[in-house]
Amino acid sequence: MDTVGVQSWEIHRLRQNRLEEAVDDLAVEEPLEIQVEWGPENARKKQSLSITMRTPGADADLALGFLFTEGIIRNPGDVTYINHVPAFPGSPAENNQILVRLHPDVLFAPAKLERHFYTTSSCGVCGKTSLEALHTVSPLQQTEVRTLKTDIPLLLSLPDKLRAVQDTFQSTGGLHGCAFFHTNGDLIASREDVGRHNALDKLIGHCLKAGNDMRESILLLSGRASFELMQKAAMAGVPVVCAVGAPSSLAASVAADFQMALIGFLREDRFNVYHLPSNIEIIHS
Repeated sequence: MDTVGVQSWEIHRLRQNRLEEAVDDLAVEEPLEIQVEWGPENARKKQSLSITMRTPGADADLALGFLFTEGIIRNPGDVTYINHVPAFPGSPAENNQILVRLHPDVLFAPAKLERHFYTTSSCGVCGKTSLEALHTVSPLQQTEVRTLKTDIPLLLSLPDKLRAVQDTFQSTGGLHGCAFFHTNGDLIASREDVGRHNALDKLIGHCLKAGNDMRESILLLSGRASFELMQKAAMAGVPVVCAVGAPSSLAASVAADFQMALIGFLREDRFNVYHLPSNIEIIHS
């Protein structure tokens, strides 16, 4: 039976030089349209804001996290309603469309809205422009400096902890994962998705609703650390970002610019530290 995020598929598998009939689990990929409704009570307007390819599940968290990391909302109180909606009046609710109603006091001008962030590695926008845009919409108070300590064994233990809760990845091998951990190594929450940016939006959206303080947590990414993921982490105030894979040069620039610790190639008994601000300490034990 198919479950959320997984679809069984009939295949032929090569075994001992023979093709045999078998069944394989695939990660589900479907579009999600995020619609936004805004304006005063007597003059509400609605518009499609984004379409993203994602793994179904936690769609409300994804939409909430997306609006937050795009700088459209500043906290969950800016949203009065969020749920799947029918494709047209009178039809059943459509799982691939979700509506977010903004509080009447939230200012939203789609005609003037410009993409502050550049979420693909092929966008061709220079790093300087991207970083300036990120500073423009970040809700963080950059003057607030928090101290944080962690140690090497704790950091090295995180990838195994993430893999242990990646249920869909274990069966499909086709999903990206991410997780927030307390500074003592305890898991706060994790999310998976076919899109690494969607997985992080789902995670951030969940933590926003749950009231988790992401400014005192460690973020682990199952793949590489790109600018788009560092952008979202910076918007959430995450102090430490760890990645199993490599960071890009612009990701490292975000870490330096926002005074975030950035660790890459975190696996087995090694990792690289690409930026370590003075308020964050990695203890040798």
